[in-house]
Amino acid sequence: MLLNLTITDLAVVDALNLDLQPGMSVLTGETGAGKSILLTALGLALGDRADSGYIRPGKKRADINIEFDLAKAPQVKHWLIDQELDDGEHCLIRRTVNDDGRSKAYINSRPVNLQTLQTLSRQLVEIHGQHAHLTLLDPDEQRHLLDGFAQHAPLLDQVNRCFHDWKHAHKELQRLLKAGSDQVEREELLRYQLDELQQIDLENFDYPALADEHNKLANLGKILSVGQQQLDSLYDNDQHSIADMLGQVIHAIHELAHYAHELNGISELLTDAEIQIGEASQQLRRFLDNQDADPQQLGWLENQIATIQSLSRKHKTQPDELPQLAARLAQEIDVISHSSERIEALAADCQRLLAHYRQLAGELSASRCRAADDLQHRISDTLKELGMPHGEFVVRLTRQEATEPRLNGWDDLDFLVTTNPGLPAKPLAKVASGGELSRISLAIQVVTSTDKTTPTMIFDEVDSGIGGGIAEIVGQKLRSLSVNRQVLCVTHLPQVAAQAHQHLFVAKNQNAEVTSSSVRHLTDDERVEEVSRMLGGVTITENTRAHAREMLSVAAVDDED
Repeated sequence: MLLNLTITDLAVVDALNLDLQPGMSVLTGETGAGKSILLTALGLALGDRADSGYIRPGKKRADINIEFDLAKAPQVKHWLIDQELDDGEHCLIRRTVNDDGRSKAYINSRPVNLQTLQTLSRQLVEIHGQHAHLTLLDPDEQRHLLDGFAQHAPLLDQVNRCFHDWKHAHKELQRLLKAGSDQVEREELLRYQLDELQQIDLENFDYPALADEHNKLANLGKILSVGQQQLDSLYDNDQHSIADMLGQVIHAIHELAHYAHELNGISELLTDAEIQIGEASQQLRRFLDNQDADPQQLGWLENQIATIQSLSRKHKTQPDELPQLAARLAQEIDVISHSSERIEALAADCQRLLAHYRQLAGELSASRCRAADDLQHRISDTLKELGMPHGEFVVRLTRQEATEPRLNGWDDLDFLVTTNPGLPAKPLAKVASGGELSRISLAIQVVTSTDKTTPTMIFDEVDSGIGGGIAEIVGQKLRSLSVNRQVLCVTHLPQVAAQAHQHLFVAKNQNAEVTSSSVRHLTDDERVEEVSRMLGGVTITENTRAHAREMLSVAAVDDED
């Protein structure tokens, strides 16, 4: 449930902090007072496209915050937990729009992208605009409404998963069948390339080690010559070796330490250095003694490296990646050599998935037929209550059982209606007028909304084009929806406004330099005045006020009953 809406510097709204209650709330005010900007603010907070034109003149940024109570929305709480965005029983959404057109979104103070925000919003709020009836002409929307009414989500998911599995298997099968004519030549080429790669001993392939060994053998002469020179300098030269000179230094410092004990530490360090030089000299001597020039090994290494580099250039890959290339070639050869087995397996999978799809699609069609019969009777009854005494609503299902599966099942769906006795039902676009479409849309929303889990529903002037007693029934229908959820309705009709549990009034202040709008909760006396304004003309009389009081009291009594 929507608990609070806070707006800062958005269009005509300077600052607004609005608390909302359960049940049905109406939003009224003069035309142009700013009712639409509140819905714009909600839309932005819920993920609509941002525009710098929404920012109040002279300001750098617009800020919208909405807070929800999740006590009756367990599925939303679970979603937030899965996304690591949960924060207890409440959910706070924030959206900022900067003057450069960029926007930021936050869920419980954590930054999120627009797609994540929209995914959450669809679970929290359902908005029906004054032109919502136009979407009823879309067959996909009609199917969505029927499936939602019938609670087909689990079965529909199974149908569509089966469809996608079949489509994937069928696509792979067709690819293999199409490639069959080219497979012989392709296999010969792959085997030739793999044989070329096998000459470099792929099982023991280590290009960096080969390169290191080649580099060492190619420079062995220099290694032996320079190494012996350094060994002489370190140890073997009896008169001028580093070891000999260091020994003299150690002896001298040791003698001085008899007079200055502070030199003992230096003497120990020099002694350690002498030991290290001795060990290093021994290791260097062993290394040089073990080196042996091997022209044959050097030649073999040069041939191997040349072969590797040639193959690397040919296949446009790095030398150390040649084993991976060989593995891919071998895998493709294996796939080709076993393609007939793969084709048989895929063909069997396609047949199995097709049979399973037919079973699921048949169950879905049967369930849709039962739901369609129930839905059309409920909507027809509601149409009669909404002032269409001869209105008959028909859900026509046509099963197009093709040879291949389809997304969402085999059913084509069409909403039909007749408003005059004796005339056959025809598609909505060919029969209903604009006003009738509005009432049909409202009837569908009222009937199908009872099966939805969205905690908050917003209706933006969906009652346009009607009045009188029908308007009162519309108000009653909207009020009945609020039994299990929160309903917020923007209306110009007093009959609808009188049915609300709470009444919000939007007023425009033009005294300041920049026009601003405000919203406040009306008291009982103020509600009488506002409903009277909506009922009356220029002058509000006591009779008008008495009528307003009667409408409000009747709504309260009906609610108690």
